[in-house]
Amino acid sequence: MAAPTLTRVTVTGMTCGHCVASVSEELGELAGVERVDVVLETGAVTITSGAPLDPADVEAAVAEAGYALAWGRARPCAPSTASWRSCAP
Repeated sequence: MAAPTLTRVTVTGMTCGHCVASVSEELGELAGVERVDVVLETGAVTITSGAPLDPADVEAAVAEAGYALAWGRARPCAPSTASWRSCAP
């Protein structure tokens, strides 16, 4: 079985638990997404999926929830490079 793919983004504008739930729900509906972890205080979002996600789909899901990506795009990370700095554009 292949290792899961991690996509890490920072979402701006979240201020409450409802914000986190909205972002998690929209991202969780993307095909192949297995898990979404959101840290309200920092806006950090880690998406675990069975295959790489299309960055445009991630951005669209975040926009559908009413928020934006801090860097303007999503970027997949290899599991061995699971730090925010190595995943930032």
